[in-house]
Amino acid sequence: MRWPQRIKIVEVGPRDGLQNEAQAVPVAVKVELIDRLSAAGLPVIEAGSFVSPKWVPQMADTDRVLAGITRRPGVEYPVLVPNRQGLDAAIAAGAREVAVFAAASESFSQRNINCSIEESLGRFAAVTEAAQRHGLKLRGYVSCVLGCPYEGAIRPQAVADVASRLAALGCSEISLGDTIGVGTPAAAVAMIEAVADRLPVNRLAVHFHDTYGQALANVLAVLEKGVAVVDSSVGGLGGCPYAKGASGNLATEDLLYMLNGMGVATGGDLDAVVAAGGWISARLGRPNGSHVGRVLEG
Repeated sequence: MRWPQRIKIVEVGPRDGLQNEAQAVPVAVKVELIDRLSAAGLPVIEAGSFVSPKWVPQMADTDRVLAGITRRPGVEYPVLVPNRQGLDAAIAAGAREVAVFAAASESFSQRNINCSIEESLGRFAAVTEAAQRHGLKLRGYVSCVLGCPYEGAIRPQAVADVASRLAALGCSEISLGDTIGVGTPAAAVAMIEAVADRLPVNRLAVHFHDTYGQALANVLAVLEKGVAVVDSSVGGLGGCPYAKGASGNLATEDLLYMLNGMGVATGGDLDAVVAAGGWISARLGRPNGSHVGRVLEG
């Protein structure tokens, strides 16, 4: 067998998928979406982020979302935190898993979080130290691993440098994100190989956007290199506001359909995820972004 027998799916729809919605999404809708996804057997569901409501107003109610969800045994509900203030708010809201986010592109780091890569890593040192003191599980994100809207192609070694720095700060898992969806399988494999030279592959996750329809192909390519954690978004929700024409994340339904066909275990119930995708798409007044969802929903 050329790929892992079991894949962990990290569902990012309630955070990455909803954060750029123009219309306000009620807390009750977010809570029900998360509850539907956890009932569908997904083991990790991003519940939101504790970032400035000035910059990401859709996430301003993450504390209320965490208070409202029904926590299922064995399911994790991580939240993103950009700094110590965000971490303190997450702890106060009862978060048990948190994530920090950096970029492999200097230009993207400046435009996304208004500081250099080095400065961002410096900020995270205090965050990760405090998170570990509180016994929180810690994840790291690296964005623009295969391309940047400002710089173009990104060197795999640059990705490896940032990923290894996040790991050194205490992140047990590093998610490598193709933020604008420009990657192809060969580029994805080269990037994974560069990072795996510095970190064990079992600490790596991938996060592909589907701008050019390459997300599933990229996933399959890196599974063959041993990657066993994949981020995806129900209904294909999400996108990158910094990249013109960038479409949403890889749809969880499409990922599940492929993995089921490969005989790879996930614990996820495809029909239940499709139903959740149709439900949230209807609430947002938009078509389902999942190929599988559109077919099964008729």
